[in-house]
Amino acid sequence: MIIIQVYMKARVSASLFAALVLSARLVPGQDHAFHSDTSKRVAAGAQAIAVMTRQSPALGGRALTEGYLTQPTLMAHARVWSNIATAQGMLSFEGLTLERGELNPGIVGEGYIDRRHPHTYLHELSATIQHDIGRAHASLTIGKGFAPFGTDDPMGRPFVKYPINHHLAQILERIVAIAAIRAGPVIVEAGTFNGDEPESPGDAPNRERLWDSWSGRATLLPIRGAEIQASFARVRSPEIAAGGGPDDRKFSVSVRFADTDARRYALAEWARTTDYVGGSASFSFSSFLVESESAAGSLAVAGRLEVTERPDEERLADPFRTSLSGHDFSILGRSRWTIASVRAAAPLAPRAGTAVSPFVELAFHRVSETLRPSGFVPAQFYGSNRIWMLSLGAKLGFGELHRRMGRYGAAIPDQRGISVGHVSPHHEH
Repeated sequence: MIIIQVYMKARVSASLFAALVLSARLVPGQDHAFHSDTSKRVAAGAQAIAVMTRQSPALGGRALTEGYLTQPTLMAHARVWSNIATAQGMLSFEGLTLERGELNPGIVGEGYIDRRHPHTYLHELSATIQHDIGRAHASLTIGKGFAPFGTDDPMGRPFVKYPINHHLAQILERIVAIAAIRAGPVIVEAGTFNGDEPESPGDAPNRERLWDSWSGRATLLPIRGAEIQASFARVRSPEIAAGGGPDDRKFSVSVRFADTDARRYALAEWARTTDYVGGSASFSFSSFLVESESAAGSLAVAGRLEVTERPDEERLADPFRTSLSGHDFSILGRSRWTIASVRAAAPLAPRAGTAVSPFVELAFHRVSETLRPSGFVPAQFYGSNRIWMLSLGAKLGFGELHRRMGRYGAAIPDQRGISVGHVSPHHEH
């Protein structure tokens, strides 16, 4: 039986969509990554994605079909003082349109499982000061945003559906202080931040937890458009906001290539998170992901392969929710998810500064337990250990998105070799 659930609050979604249109500067962007021009004093943008998703099976052999307004976002970038001081912010309204979560089998985090959680309303608000020091370029960033760890936010990458390694491969929505320096083809970043993850869209970081965690990232830029990064993080008690829960030690290595002229992009990443209770390791979860996209004419085609381990946590009365008390205390088992996804998008010719890109995404999931016996058997819960997911929709964009979601100042690779007083017209993917 097909259960059709359209989870969009009509009045809220209509008002929100009108706000996106009225507040954005009408400059057309690309399908999944709008370019920002930091030579402008103020640049603003907005996006929202209308999507219908069918998952089969979802629960006990039943299929679910749901509709959403996902990733409704406003963002702005401003040069406060020449190119020396800049500020940027991002507002996410997923708390209004995705309160129940978005179907995304395999994903887990912040009290949601098999549904992607809504991000906080204040997704990012940061200020950066940057300056040349001899032949090096340095910057200091403070505010709410992304810790210097792992790869870019999936929101700025080709697929609408997030990879399930989101919490293994990125650390976001924290109060951060980041120092970065670029010398030739090498970028080094170090940052400190609060370890606790948000508990709701309106949640703010705990003041008592400020600066209790840290991370570092090194990036090598061997040729134009190519990046090799390695990063490490120690995150205090991310699952228990008050503290006292297991700590995370996180590793990430990736290779990325983007050629905006040829409209090609590729990423390969490996990430691992190990939970520690005191000095003893408990659970460890790893992920490997490769994705790429190539565009020709009005068609863009992308593919992604992901193999990720996840904790199978005890579920509440709502089978898509878990306790926020800390997964180390509620893990029933561990499973490995192998997901192959393909995507095709056909951006329409912009009209009146509005970019519209219809798309279709198809994903095949295979899941198996890695611990036996296990308190969670995927084939029994879902109805099969093979899951299909089809998503149809359109992405709407206005204005300009941030250049790289997750990097600031000197850590933005396409600024290498450019002095503070001159910004390259070339924009990163």
